[in-house]
Amino acid sequence: MKRAIAAVVMSTGLFLAGSALAQTMDKVVKVGSLGDQSGLYADIGGAGSTVAAQLAIEDSGLLAKGWKIEVISADHQNKPDVGVAIGKQWIDVEKVDVFVDLASSGVGLAIANLAKEKNVVNLNSGSASSDLTGSQCSPNTVHWVYDTYMLANGTGKALVKSGGDTWFFLTADYAFGQALERDTSAVVTANGGKVLGSVKHPLNNADFSSFLLQAQNSKAKIVGLANAGGDTTNAIKQAAEFGIVSGGQKLAGLLMFLSDVNSLGLNVAQGLNFTETFYWDMNDQTRAFSKRFMERTKKMPPTMVQAGVYSSLIHYFKALEALGGNPHDGRAVVAKMKEMPTDDPLFGKGSIRADGRKIHPAYLFEVKKPTEQRYPFDYYKLIATIPAEEAWLPLEKSVCPMVKKS
Repeated sequence: MKRAIAAVVMSTGLFLAGSALAQTMDKVVKVGSLGDQSGLYADIGGAGSTVAAQLAIEDSGLLAKGWKIEVISADHQNKPDVGVAIGKQWIDVEKVDVFVDLASSGVGLAIANLAKEKNVVNLNSGSASSDLTGSQCSPNTVHWVYDTYMLANGTGKALVKSGGDTWFFLTADYAFGQALERDTSAVVTANGGKVLGSVKHPLNNADFSSFLLQAQNSKAKIVGLANAGGDTTNAIKQAAEFGIVSGGQKLAGLLMFLSDVNSLGLNVAQGLNFTETFYWDMNDQTRAFSKRFMERTKKMPPTMVQAGVYSSLIHYFKALEALGGNPHDGRAVVAKMKEMPTDDPLFGKGSIRADGRKIHPAYLFEVKKPTEQRYPFDYYKLIATIPAEEAWLPLEKSVCPMVKKS
């Protein structure tokens, strides 16, 4: 009799739990595009990420099936406290289901913690720190486009193998720069090179003269720029004034975007090598999307961050449709996203690992000479394709607590 009663109670509990889940399912989604709208990373994500999110909503096909989906945006000002304050307001009041963009690793790591606490989805295409799928991984976060391990493994390894075996780093003094220097240093030493020194500079720095002098005096063959956006372009421009390259040293832009090359111009940027996972001119599909994107923004083609916003949301919407609605349960949605193979016109086929790392190929590019340019924004030539299985930190080496060790 006791066993029968227990069985009835258990089945009733399961029924009620299922009923509760069914009651929370609807076809309403709110996307929060949280990025740098006005600072040194504005061209990387920012307003362009919001446009990419809107295109993903339109291309999902869900609007025609009765879904109500909208996107809102805000400027995190590259300040984690500002980003978290906006994030809490969005979740508690605006009922945002999913975060996108998040350029700036300090903000990205803070929002990852908030998303876990509030159980919403966090699709990060803007932050670089590999800690997002390492020591600070989360069942609510998918790291979509790139990370510091991939950048180091691509650009760093290629330069060491081509003779650049001594390095000095100019590093942005926050989570992203520190992670990029750490991961690149590991690759340099693992491939027989040496790190001769490094210097940290403030975020959004204007004057690199003292830092460049230290790099010049180090006599390192490679000056690694562990920074991004306006910091990278300012450092490269001022390095030319100091005669860094003409003096025999080589600059390594460890994180470069199409917007950076556009800002520098081919006369300054020519010959730079760097690693990305998306380029607007790769194939017919990337060109078609980029044309639509440019028609909306009236600016340049999308960066890999903006492409990542589109790609990640396309997969997110596929997962929601597979679930039959929006459960407003971030962990459940991310778990469904991991179950399903990824496939979209910008990154092709891929997958999402247990640690939240999105897997796809990476590409080593070189900036063209001005004489090689054929049409507007024709900036890159492909040097090497890095297969997906080689581009990212092997899962067995992950320190993410969610990864089961055999």
